[in-house]
Amino acid sequence: MNKSIVTLDVREDFRAGQSPCDKIQNALNRVGDDETLRLLVPFEPVPLFEVARAKGLGHEAKQTADGGWEVIFSRSAESEKPIAPSPTGACGGNGGSTAPAELVEVDARGLEPPQPMVKILETLTALPAAAELRAHTDRRPVHLYPLLEARGFTGESQEQSDGSFITHIRRT
Repeated sequence: MNKSIVTLDVREDFRAGQSPCDKIQNALNRVGDDETLRLLVPFEPVPLFEVARAKGLGHEAKQTADGGWEVIFSRSAESEKPIAPSPTGACGGNGGSTAPAELVEVDARGLEPPQPMVKILETLTALPAAAELRAHTDRRPVHLYPLLEARGFTGESQEQSDGSFITHIRRT
């Protein structure tokens, strides 16, 4: 049986500082037994793999020649048994907090949007499990919050005396 391929390219959404969380979630929810979702993103969406797995989807990811990522989601024998979704839902939510084992610092000041968000999201892909990310930005990263939720993180920002913001990001 041939599977139909649906392509969702959210690279421009990220570059424009928009949150494609709803687009991605809706597309993942619609993947049928005879369909494959081809997702094009500017970075490897590692936390999204667990979200897809909870929906009974397997994935194959590869970096493209332009530095972006192509991820293929489909139902397969090894992904037919979905895991229980987290109580916070597919796009994350508020969770308990514990002291981080490691603190990773990102200074994204002086960058034009959406570069601070891209830099933070790229750092999250390699964040150790028990670590917390502390991001320093020129502006409150309002467009970052839904992207964090989609990846299983929560963020809390505090304005500093110089008008910049420090955002503490933890796994939910």
